Amino acid sequence: MTVQPLVEMKGISKSFNGNQVLKKVNLDVYPGEVLALVGENGAGKSTLMKILTGIYSRDEGEIFVKGKEVSFKDANESKQSGVAIIHQELNIIPHLSVMENMFLGRELTFGKSGVLQTKGMRQKTLEYLEQLGVSIDPDEQAGNLSVGQQQMIEIAKAISTNAEIIIMDEPTAALTERETRMLFDIIHHLKNRGVGIVYISHRMEEIFEICSRITVLRDGEYIGTRRVDETDVDEIIRMMVGRKLGNMFPERRQTRGNERLKVENLSGDQFDHIHFEVYEGEILGIAGLMGAGRSEIVEALFGARPKHSGNVYIDGKEVKIKSPYDAIQAGIGFVTEDRKQEGLVLGMSVRENFTLTNLRDISSHAIVSSKKEKSFVQSMIDKFKVKTSSMEQEVKSLSGGNQQKIVIGKWLGINPKILILDEPTRGVDVGAKKEIYQIMNQLTEQGVAIIMISSELPEVLGMSDRILVIHEGKVASVFNRKEANQEKIMHAATGGM
Repeated sequence: MTVQPLVEMKGISKSFNGNQVLKKVNLDVYPGEVLALVGENGAGKSTLMKILTGIYSRDEGEIFVKGKEVSFKDANESKQSGVAIIHQELNIIPHLSVMENMFLGRELTFGKSGVLQTKGMRQKTLEYLEQLGVSIDPDEQAGNLSVGQQQMIEIAKAISTNAEIIIMDEPTAALTERETRMLFDIIHHLKNRGVGIVYISHRMEEIFEICSRITVLRDGEYIGTRRVDETDVDEIIRMMVGRKLGNMFPERRQTRGNERLKVENLSGDQFDHIHFEVYEGEILGIAGLMGAGRSEIVEALFGARPKHSGNVYIDGKEVKIKSPYDAIQAGIGFVTEDRKQEGLVLGMSVRENFTLTNLRDISSHAIVSSKKEKSFVQSMIDKFKVKTSSMEQEVKSLSGGNQQKIVIGKWLGINPKILILDEPTRGVDVGAKKEIYQIMNQLTEQGVAIIMISSELPEVLGMSDRILVIHEGKVASVFNRKEANQEKIMHAATGGM
């Protein structure tokens, strides 16, 4: 007996402003299957899924859901047909509560009275979150939660719709190892119920663990589909990038210079008595579980958390950093974890975002030189291989990985002494990751001191010269490159000595 696909997409094409982003792409998903959808940033993965869910219209092609041809007008119509999507860029409304976000647009009421069943919605919110093993107060304002917690709310929301097809776009990008294991348990449960899942991820180890087939896109074209048990990582990467990638982490040829940054007794609401130093040409990795205080420490260092105490020295001289302006003046750049809310102005163009931190260098007497600006932006686009139709394209229409390249690139124009990178490769494909690692190497060769926070332990181990492990707001341990391994880091991160 032939099993009918839950979803079948045939010959899908799409263009934006004359730029073709999808060219006759095919995809199918079967009941109880986790299908990986992979490709470099800008390959068209998210666009294809937005077409499936009615967010974008297609120019050509056919879409069948449970054997019936469909053409969804919007995301609500696709939800009613059993298709749910968890976006890479979270759709959380920060000033609403967790419960209000969970039931937004589908509130429970007493009959047709319009009176909300607040108690019932609160209880169901707790039940959905408990399925994921997450303990979050339904009345908590969503904007107060970490990115990882917000991601779990989005996942719980999709599960709550009883969808038959769930699209997960980089669902583990902001999750801890523990939260990721919980999500995988939920995915196995959904598979057993016959739910079909499209799993978009750049993390190959996850794909080969939970997916049965892999569909590969490159430059908007369908390259092929492979069964997981009949392929390997090398073949999938070759299909994605059109070439062999080689070793993921470039060789670190560190020549440590003088002490560039020294932090003494840094204390705040979520961290206490933090001491560390970073040297010229060094990458200091910061590891720890989500909620340990890693991001809060570097935000304080950058002046984004004014209520803290401690002493900061740059090149042996004490500096007072009370605001991000002070930090930038002192030579500190900061790539934040949440690019959408904190790293970019989404309604502005590629050009405007690249130049936000570099206006002084491209201006004369407070007047921007158009020639200098365009030359600088084009050099950044070329250096970071940003896929954009032009430098005037709005940043919000770029893929997540291309947005991340702009977030990093805009800081390089200030020639920072110290560069803080908080989850620098979150939501970035394997090819772009390697490019970012190579840029990090180039910066350290120029004497830049880098502080890198990452939840991916292979990344921490592969790129760091020393590793600072944070546990519950305190320094748990410091390892050098040679002695560090995943077991030691996790032991320290969970409170072991």
